Amino acid sequence: MSRFLNTFTSRSTLGNQFRRLATTGKIPVTTGFSKKFQHGPSLGDFLNNSSEISYEEALELKETVQTSSVKKTRQRLPTWLKTEIPVGNNLTKIKKNLRDLKLHTVCEEARCPNVGDCWGGGEHQTATATIMLMGDECTRGCRFCSVKTNRKPKALDVNEPENTAEAVRKWGLDYVVLTSVDRDDLPDSGAEHFSNTIRKIKEKASHILVECLTGDFQGNLEHVAIVARSGLDVYAHNLETVEAITPYVRDRRAKYRQSLAVLEHAKKTVPSLFTKTSIMLGLGETDEEVLQTMKDLRGVGVDCLTLGQYMRPTKRHMKVTEYVSPEKFNHWAKVGEELGFKYVASGPLVRSSYKAGEFYITNILKKQRTQSIDPTVEKEQNIGTIP
Repeated sequence: MSRFLNTFTSRSTLGNQFRRLATTGKIPVTTGFSKKFQHGPSLGDFLNNSSEISYEEALELKETVQTSSVKKTRQRLPTWLKTEIPVGNNLTKIKKNLRDLKLHTVCEEARCPNVGDCWGGGEHQTATATIMLMGDECTRGCRFCSVKTNRKPKALDVNEPENTAEAVRKWGLDYVVLTSVDRDDLPDSGAEHFSNTIRKIKEKASHILVECLTGDFQGNLEHVAIVARSGLDVYAHNLETVEAITPYVRDRRAKYRQSLAVLEHAKKTVPSLFTKTSIMLGLGETDEEVLQTMKDLRGVGVDCLTLGQYMRPTKRHMKVTEYVSPEKFNHWAKVGEELGFKYVASGPLVRSSYKAGEFYITNILKKQRTQSIDPTVEKEQNIGTIP
């Protein structure tokens, strides 16, 4: 009987196709959907679906499991993480300058909660924007980051170093942060582009302190050295999280030990460089792991550490495991002081490039410059805590 039905169905379908050909003169084309429908999973596939899932998948699912009788209560954002909508004349001016010069900022791409304060002037009345070089498409796909990804981003803009330097000069900044998307598609991962931009800035405004927040250059320490020798003042590279959960947070090409090696080599290449990194909390790390991470950073001579709350940029990204309290952030600031960091910025809204932090670092670097000119000036260390 089943054989008869199959034959009848096939002949009926074939007949319909011939009739369609006769009336339209076109051969029917099987769509992708129909192919999937014809060769889709069987009932057995649904009944025997017992395959294991990865840690990443478990992390995504653990907060979404629901029953018909219990509804999950939506977790409210703590009061200490709520920020005002960014407004202001300075913010509008900087945005216009960026668009006119075809520049991008990580402040916008990463949806930073401090953009209104940093661009608007705020407490220190100094506008700060972190300019993102080499386009707005990254060759990597970290699970915490909202920057667009593309295996083959657009070619580098040869005018970007000049445009960036001109923008920085117009803003009248004392301190500028340059960062970039990861460009694993380039032979040097963008090291020379970084270096050229820094030199252009120093040519146009030698007084400006320049911080570069770089990628890991795929572990190529020669490329790290190119940036370190370019004349910058602060070499930053973010560790992002503790070692145990690095594979689940960062792109598979970004490794914990590799990042430590980048920071260590930058300091060895130019010992006077101020090295800096950042880690996020609220991703499922333990206190013991955070402490060990801080010790690892001091072991490679990192001068500055920032700790901030991970904030989920979209529903497609990792969920927040915990909203860490301001008191815990203050605790880590004290631990950092005890471990010997020259500066620690620790708070829920602190980010790797944070204006208040740059204000403190500026003071440290200026004192170091003064000491190099006059050795009798006592060397001081500043520890900053951002509540």
